[in-house]
Amino acid sequence: MIIMINGAFGAGKTSVANELLRRLDGAMLFDPEEVGFMLRHIIPDEMKLEGEKTGDFQDLEMWKPMTVEVARQLRETYGKDLIVPMTIYNEDYFNAIHNGFLKIDSETHHFCLTAKKETIHQRLLERGEEEGNWCFAQTDKCLAGFENACFKQFIPTDDVGIEEIADFICKEIGVKSTC
Repeated sequence: MIIMINGAFGAGKTSVANELLRRLDGAMLFDPEEVGFMLRHIIPDEMKLEGEKTGDFQDLEMWKPMTVEVARQLRETYGKDLIVPMTIYNEDYFNAIHNGFLKIDSETHHFCLTAKKETIHQRLLERGEEEGNWCFAQTDKCLAGFENACFKQFIPTDDVGIEEIADFICKEIGVKSTC
C-alpha cells in the first residue's frame, strides 16, 4: 500500500505521516523532497533545462519519474507499505506521480490536508519558519491548486488533532492501527 499525504507547507503532512508510521506495522516513510534535494545538488544551474530554472525541484524533469522509481525500488526491495508526505499542487505533476504509484501498487491512497491561510501561517511560525520565506510564499499557490477536485480526498485540519486525522485515514484505508 502507498499512502500519499498531500497539502500545503504547514498543513500537518509530516506530523500525520509520522503518526501513521507509528501506528502502521510494516510501513516506512518516503519523502520525495529527498529525491528533489539530491537532484538539485547534482544538476548544476547552467545545465538545467529552461523550464527547470524556477528554484522548485519539482520542475526538474527527472524529479517525477525518479520519485516513482525510488518508490518502486523501496517497495520491491523492502516490501514495506509507503507513507509519502509531499506538497504537490501542480495537477500534471500530481497525476504523473499518482499514476506511477498506482502502477506500483493498486492500493494507493491520496489524502490532501487542508487549512485556512491563517492556520497555515501560524503553524509555519510555530515550527520556526521566518515570515515571508519560501514556505510562506507557496501558501497562495498551494491553496489555489488544492481547489482542484483531482486532489480529493480532502481532510480539513484547522481544528483537528493529528491523532484524529490519523484515525480518519486508517478508517478510510481499512486498516486497524496499533495505538
